[in-house]
Amino acid sequence: MLLCLVVLTTFTLKAQVNVLEIDAVGGKTQINKNIYGQFAEHLGRCIYDGIWVGKDSPIPNVNGYRKDLLEALQALKVPVLRWPGGCFADTYHWKNGIGPLADRPKIKNVFWGGTVEDNSFGTNEFLNLCEMLGCDPYISANVGSGTVGEMVDWIEYMTSDDDVPMVQLRKKNGREKPWNVKFIGIGNESWGCGGDMTPEFYSDLMRQYSNYAKMYGGDKFQRIGCGSNGGDFNWTKVLMEKGRNNMDGLSLHYYTIAGEGWNNKSAATGFGEDLYFSGLKKALYMDELVSKHSAIMDQYDKDKRVDLLVDEWGIWTDVELGTNPGHLFQQNSMRDALIASSTLDIMNKHSDRVKMANIAQVVNVLQAMILTKGDKMILTPTYQVFKMYNVHQDATLLPSNLICEPYKLGNDQIPAISSSASVDKNGKIHVSISNLNPSKEIKLEINLSGKGFAKINSGTILTAAAVNTVNTFEKPETIVPTAFKNAKKLTDNKLEVSIPGKSLVVLELE
Repeated sequence: MLLCLVVLTTFTLKAQVNVLEIDAVGGKTQINKNIYGQFAEHLGRCIYDGIWVGKDSPIPNVNGYRKDLLEALQALKVPVLRWPGGCFADTYHWKNGIGPLADRPKIKNVFWGGTVEDNSFGTNEFLNLCEMLGCDPYISANVGSGTVGEMVDWIEYMTSDDDVPMVQLRKKNGREKPWNVKFIGIGNESWGCGGDMTPEFYSDLMRQYSNYAKMYGGDKFQRIGCGSNGGDFNWTKVLMEKGRNNMDGLSLHYYTIAGEGWNNKSAATGFGEDLYFSGLKKALYMDELVSKHSAIMDQYDKDKRVDLLVDEWGIWTDVELGTNPGHLFQQNSMRDALIASSTLDIMNKHSDRVKMANIAQVVNVLQAMILTKGDKMILTPTYQVFKMYNVHQDATLLPSNLICEPYKLGNDQIPAISSSASVDKNGKIHVSISNLNPSKEIKLEINLSGKGFAKINSGTILTAAAVNTVNTFEKPETIVPTAFKNAKKLTDNKLEVSIPGKSLVVLELE
């Protein structure tokens, strides 16, 4: 268990018990590195001004890509990047975004603020970016307003080495060899912006598109079916019942809305403890969602052949004052960091079924890793969480059981601690622990069974003065990881950790 079992007793205890039991030798499931995936949509300033500034920009760049952003994402070890959307994907016609820049037609982004884009960032630019980052590309095909033929042409352009027109076109555009595309999404949010479809209609359409994707792409990539909007469990049931043999993965989208709902969201800054607590509680709902969708998938796929991909998630707040409402630009606080860490713990916990997750989004949109302003750049608290969690990528999940006190607010409560434990290929054990209580230091006893450890190699902590603290362009390093010293080895199998309120700690044991 990664989210703790809250201790509730009717008798008096000498002290509240907070214990994390870790089976150091019982790990069987690999935490797929793609759980730490990213998402880049043509939305606001994510692509243009975020990733891409063009070769003639005064902002330092590498062939048009922001240099500082490239370096930051390389340090983050991004494993997979999803593109071009999102809602944008089902209006995107890929042939408009290839060839000489001067010949590419402009396009109006009808979903996100009506911005007119010049298509200077297209297929070649995205796939070359993935190669520069060393990550796998995840392409979302246009099912909403596209055709099967358009998708097949795109697959050939990207992945084929045959002597056919689309390959000749790719070579004409300066790319000799095919790219290594690993994932093709068959539409996006087909229940909503991707076509307003019923699950029955979409499942038939998915089978058609998926059949041709297989025919022209073979086993070069996984075919990802469009999955549920949050708790729409019937959508998953229909897709698994009718389409499980035509897809290799099924997606799930869920956004944390702190506050009363979509029309009354939390601000990204200046919020109080009520909206901090609300955000965490709604983020923790991801555990119930993944559990229930996985249970439905298990009914039709007990061998877990079809992966679950949470390919859009994160906190969605009101936009920053003075910015385009359709551009979804929001600040990023310590609350966001703890939403990220506790959500990643949930994904790790379910890594037998969850094989990818893509936080929304990589730069300047929603719960971004990076914010830019002219030639300035901020690494957000969420970026720091993902960097600290690099140690779990492709590591073996260690079974664990966590008993902890609750974090209470009014008449409501959530577990005060969230955690993950894994062992890497070199035998080093990493334990990540989040204290969600904003005002109380918690002492946690960690017990390892089956194997002892010789020393605590390192400890890192991420915390802030307040839950609504942010990094700004004037003070970009207000929230950064620092060395953590409050871990004490008690025996070869036991240590004690004192975790400050509103903080994330990562330990390495050897």
